[in-house]
Amino acid sequence: MASRDLATAMVFLVETLAGILGNSSLLLHYLILYFTGCKFRLTDLILKHLTVANALVILSKGIPQTMAALGMKHFLDDTGCKLVFYVHRVSRDVSIGSTCLLSVFQAITISPTCSRWMGLKVKAPKYVASSTILCWILNMMLNVMVLVRVTGKWQNNNITRIKDYDYCSAMPRGKITDSLYIALLLFRDVVFVGLMLWASSFMVFILYRHKQQVQYIHALSHRSSPGSRATQSILVLVSTFVLLCSLSSILQFSLAFFSIHKLWLVKASTLIAGCFPAISPYILMSYDSRVPTHCLPLIIAAKSSVL
Repeated sequence: MASRDLATAMVFLVETLAGILGNSSLLLHYLILYFTGCKFRLTDLILKHLTVANALVILSKGIPQTMAALGMKHFLDDTGCKLVFYVHRVSRDVSIGSTCLLSVFQAITISPTCSRWMGLKVKAPKYVASSTILCWILNMMLNVMVLVRVTGKWQNNNITRIKDYDYCSAMPRGKITDSLYIALLLFRDVVFVGLMLWASSFMVFILYRHKQQVQYIHALSHRSSPGSRATQSILVLVSTFVLLCSLSSILQFSLAFFSIHKLWLVKASTLIAGCFPAISPYILMSYDSRVPTHCLPLIIAAKSSVL
């Protein structure tokens, strides 16, 4: 095995282990909160779905990519490739949608109590569960084409212009179909990122105005309120997502329109796409004052593995 392939495998392995440990710790955190009777926030349900989606992203992409980098190219058959890619696409898109929902609902939560916002603040809790379920259903429907296009590598030796994903392959589409599909995904991502930026800007404005109004309270106490810490965590989460999503979109655009499908570009895209699911649980746990002492060993071990 070449040293470059071994180094690539180690990078994917570290990212995968860090992501699994982080998301497992966060799920354990919510499980302990449930059994201890702690009051849940409006956004906690979205965060649970986001954590599950991120864990699926890590498992469906990180583990196969690590195995492929170690030289195991044909460990998945046709059905396995379809299932792995479908789960990855659905969970990745759910992660994007959940992050957007998270920022929007948090913006509604901290909005001022006035007649213009009161209606949204009252109705928002009723739509959290249905919004997250709808996010899963829509993305499961939108990614059905993955089940048709993706196949095992061993079946496509005689097909030209096939896209090689190292351990699986994808059947080529027509240029018009490719362009329409990419345009649809790009439009969706632009809408979601636009909503996140709007919600983040609104939250920054609300936090700044609140800080100005209660400056005398902060002079007595250096600790932020739980609501402020939750908002700050979502702002950091959204900022991280927008940065990584922009880099991933650039690479995905390059993959879609390059005549030569370069494996290093596929690996770089996969590595960047896995960064957000691996990093996000640590961001959320570091800002959550409700993290119990039961989770501390897992959190410390997870941070040590990242470092």
